[in-house]
Amino acid sequence: MKKLLFTGGKGFICSRLAEYYSDKYEIISTGRDDLDITDNDKVLTAFQKYKPDYVLHAAAIAVTDFCNEHPEMAHKINVEGAVNVAKACKSVGAKMIFISSEQIFNGNVEKGPYDEEHKAVPDTVYGQNKLEAEGLLKKIIPELWIIRFTWMFGLPKEGCKMSSNIMWNTVSSILKNEKIKAPVNEYRGMTYITEMAENFYKIFDLPYGTYNFGSMNDLSRYDVVKLIIEELGYGDKLQYLLEADTEKYKENPRDIRLDTHKISKNGIVFSTTEEAIKRCIREEIRSKK
Repeated sequence: MKKLLFTGGKGFICSRLAEYYSDKYEIISTGRDDLDITDNDKVLTAFQKYKPDYVLHAAAIAVTDFCNEHPEMAHKINVEGAVNVAKACKSVGAKMIFISSEQIFNGNVEKGPYDEEHKAVPDTVYGQNKLEAEGLLKKIIPELWIIRFTWMFGLPKEGCKMSSNIMWNTVSSILKNEKIKAPVNEYRGMTYITEMAENFYKIFDLPYGTYNFGSMNDLSRYDVVKLIIEELGYGDKLQYLLEADTEKYKENPRDIRLDTHKISKNGIVFSTTEEAIKRCIREEIRSKK
């Protein structure tokens, strides 16, 4: 059985992958308490101990505002940490998957979706960190897949980490009877975490390189929230549950959608965000009533 090591192993993405692939790989989940990725010697020692076949590097500080307020810390973890992991992978002959982000396009003014060759203009520290790390890792290790994720969504699952996402945020607001204010000028891909897990193993059959990974989406964030509310059966309460935010991103619409035709041509096909939203509700809510 091949060994698959996760950095950031206790997070939303890796905890789902660990649960999904527990019988297909020998999973080694590391978190910040047992693997300090900013310490090159400790990373190398750990990799020499575990001798992984594959490494999914997901550890990062991904909170945009925090990164902007603490740029040195963000760079140490998001860039220097990634470099340390890449060097350790190379030293033990492990193949590396680096999780990058749609947010490298956060400063682009032209309309998306963006393919892998489109010039990224990140305007946040987090986006800048990810783009810088992409470039550095390519110079260190040839056995590298750079995977640019869209925003993942899902609902709580026993034994798995939860994080803020479009589905859970909307469901939580409905349960609390809170009105949601959603921007009409924001566009981004949103991917069902289960569908991501189902397609993850196919990455290992891809040629090394950079790939946009996840669902394509033509709906604004407002329209996605509206869809969730309607699919949950609360369409008659829309006026009480949802408010259109027409001011946010009014002057500069936010469009960080990814074009995923490259992975589609390589046999990895995702549902659209609309289809994925409906599937998530069908599988995780309606089927359990």
